[in-house]
Amino acid sequence: MRIIRASSKDRLIEFAALRLTRIINATLEHNDRFSLVLAGGSTPRPVYERLADPAYADAIDWERVYIFFGDERTVPPDHPDSNYGMAKADLFDRVPIPEPNIYRMRGEVDPTQAAALYEAEIRGYMKDDLGFDMVILGMGDDGHTASLFPGTAALNEKEKWVVANVVPQHDTTRLTMTLPLLNISENVMFLVAGDGKTERLKEVIDTAPPATYPAQLIQPQNNMVTWLVDQAAGALLDEVDEEI
Repeated sequence: MRIIRASSKDRLIEFAALRLTRIINATLEHNDRFSLVLAGGSTPRPVYERLADPAYADAIDWERVYIFFGDERTVPPDHPDSNYGMAKADLFDRVPIPEPNIYRMRGEVDPTQAAALYEAEIRGYMKDDLGFDMVILGMGDDGHTASLFPGTAALNEKEKWVVANVVPQHDTTRLTMTLPLLNISENVMFLVAGDGKTERLKEVIDTAPPATYPAQLIQPQNNMVTWLVDQAAGALLDEVDEEI
């Protein structure tokens, strides 16, 4: 695990876009394609907007980038709460990525069916080459990530890669990737910003096992997890690996 603390949210956004661009390009030097899992939320959104800027967009071979989503609300793709809809407006509509390269969760259909369909699509994409190249995650002020909320059934899933997770805290059901899938990823990058996350982030980072919060359960087999946090969110952290 590596913790990078940015001096501001703007610096976090710029660094995240640059780091992601470099990882994509480095991977495509020796692989035919790059798989990227996007998160919803207010912190990742400006990163997607920045990636659509020509300074970054023109440096990426979008023909070989394949997009997935870590979670989705049970709404149609044109709904204001749709993670796909947000990414489409801020990124997909502004870069030359082929539509077949974008795998969206179908929030508008029965959640159980949508989860099974998405898992089948992921397995079809991966075949024998398991794991995503990069997963972007956020963290809620309750320590949740993707739609893995504290106390919910999805946290106990051992086999399925995508499930419909009942979230009583928000009186809803969400589609979410599960730990067995997220934890075989090549790279995971958490993006956390704002003073509303300060105390929870300290607990998540500094609390010894066993895990108390879902975000602590993101433990890829290769331990390639980077926490990119701004000064406000990371103000209470005891140690960081890099200040930017």
